[in-house]
Amino acid sequence: MEAREMAKLACDALAEKKANGIKVIDIKNISVIADYFVLADGDNQNQLQAMQDAVDEALYKNGVHAKQVEGNQHSTWILMDYGDIIVHIFSKEDRLFYDLERIWRDGTVMEPDDL
Repeated sequence: MEAREMAKLACDALAEKKANGIKVIDIKNISVIADYFVLADGDNQNQLQAMQDAVDEALYKNGVHAKQVEGNQHSTWILMDYGDIIVHIFSKEDRLFYDLERIWRDGTVMEPDDL
C-alpha cells in the first residue's frame, strides 16, 4: 500500500472519532524517516485512545501493521510508526507545546482532502 493511501486511511479513521485539527505534513523530500506525518488532537484521554484504536484497526484491515507505538492510555502524545507514515495523536496542550507543524515547516502541510 502506498504511503499516500495509508495517510488517507489514517485521516479517515481519525475523522470518524471526531479528531480535531487533522493535518498531514509531506516530509518525503526533507527526511528519510517517513513520507508523511499525520497529526491530530483530541479533547480527552478516552478520545485519544479511541483515535489510536481506530487508526490501528483501519490500517490493520488493509494489511498494514504498526512497527512501533509510543504511548499508552495515560499518554497525552501517542506516536504510531507505520514506516512510510507516522501518526501523532496529541492532547490539545501537547500539540500546542510541541508544535510539530513549526518544527517540520520545511515540509508541505496538507489537509486530509488533499490526499
